[in-house]
Amino acid sequence: MKATPKPYPLPANPSPDLARVLDYWRGLLRGSAEIPFSDDLSLENLPDLGDRLGIIDVFEKPERFRIASLGAQIAANQSSPVADKFLDEVSLYYPLEFLRSQCSATMEAGAPTCHSQGASADGLHAGYDRLVLPLWGNGYINLLLVAVDWQ
Repeated sequence: MKATPKPYPLPANPSPDLARVLDYWRGLLRGSAEIPFSDDLSLENLPDLGDRLGIIDVFEKPERFRIASLGAQIAANQSSPVADKFLDEVSLYYPLEFLRSQCSATMEAGAPTCHSQGASADGLHAGYDRLVLPLWGNGYINLLLVAVDWQ
């Protein structure tokens, strides 16, 4: 039986900034764990990327995602404030298109995912890559780290 490709695959060669975030996430792993613990996350370790990072709280049953924090460069394109809102309660715009789908895929895979989007046809928006990285706590993936890098 052929393996089904995972949605939102990681790029073979992520941008330097996304590679840094991915390396930071991997550096949080303890022992043989495959997912870092959420209480080890400290965005202060990536200070120059803070305006392109976000944190999503995960609720298990039913599966829901709430924006805990969002960097200024990401939040600037939203039509209204989205902090502390559930993803299914708000309309998300560039660069957060398909974020809820990507968060679900990250949960199901229990592994990092990446969404790549080319520049808009009207030239208003540059292309971007968006990482979503799972973190473990309270017996399940309870946090997702989001990182965006414009192409």
